[in-house]
Amino acid sequence: MKSLRTFLFLSCGCLLLWGCATIMHGTSQQVGLSSSPSGARVSINTKPIGVTPIFANLSRGDNHIIKIDLEGYLPFEMTVTRKVSGWVWGNIVFGGLIGLVVDAATGGLYNLSPEQIYAEMKKNDSGFVIEDKTIMIATVLNTDPNWNKLGTLTKE
Repeated sequence: MKSLRTFLFLSCGCLLLWGCATIMHGTSQQVGLSSSPSGARVSINTKPIGVTPIFANLSRGDNHIIKIDLEGYLPFEMTVTRKVSGWVWGNIVFGGLIGLVVDAATGGLYNLSPEQIYAEMKKNDSGFVIEDKTIMIATVLNTDPNWNKLGTLTKE
């Protein structure tokens, strides 16, 4: 009888050492990435991972920069951010301080937002491009009457 009580006590104590959120939803989260048109290159934190549509398994403990590129289109970039999960309340009730520490260390304390990213790729048909602090301007002979005049280049 005494050994059964000791076993149950030790088992409950071991369970309290693990974070509630880490147990319930893990330390990584799947984020869906898609684009229109599809087939765009996807990189996360500057590391290429594939082409759209794709699912990425991201660490819950960090923010992530998503970049989607397609030839002839303007690049799409956004940040997936971490937010504190509702499982933190489970830690406060059941896991205590140890559970919070475990979840914070493993990243299980967080959820990533947004869970789905859809990039509507825009055609790169603009008349200027900015690269490495250099502005390149394209000129045309026949203007469209719907265009807005931004300025005039003059020779000094």
